[in-house]
Amino acid sequence: MTLEQLRELIPDYAKDIRLNLGSLANETTLTDQQKWGAFLASAVAIGQPQVVKAFETEAAARLTPQAIDAAHAAAAIMAMNNVYYRSLHLLSNHEYQTLRAGLRMNVLANPGVEKVDFELWSLAVSAINGCGMCLDSHEVELKKHAVPALNIQAALRIASVVAAASAVLRSIP
Repeated sequence: MTLEQLRELIPDYAKDIRLNLGSLANETTLTDQQKWGAFLASAVAIGQPQVVKAFETEAAARLTPQAIDAAHAAAAIMAMNNVYYRSLHLLSNHEYQTLRAGLRMNVLANPGVEKVDFELWSLAVSAINGCGMCLDSHEVELKKHAVPALNIQAALRIASVVAAASAVLRSIP
């Protein structure tokens, strides 16, 4: 399945989502690697099969195998981290924030792509998973690397539209 085929599956009541998918696919704020990695990581994080397949197809034509693996890794590691750190943030007992996480997160140090790209993808996935603590952490890292607010916003826009497309397709019997 391609992105165009995915867009054709989206009904008219969600025309805005269909249009946003097209405009974000053509946006130039992010590099192609950043953009397509954000699309893929977001799709994998949500796990709606048609959406994942469409963005895996698009990524295969635009990203290196290492970047594809890194996008999958961003979705995987954030699936774990977003639950853990969101829980720490939500618990009123702050003692847990003083404890060592004890979770392996080696991919964060060596993701196989530029650190900025991986951070953008992790930010997008953290937005999907609703972890404010992780969103703040990734935004701080991106700002340390002088990533403009428009680039950060672009990754968040991609995450939001992929989430919306996935929700629409899940609702179709």
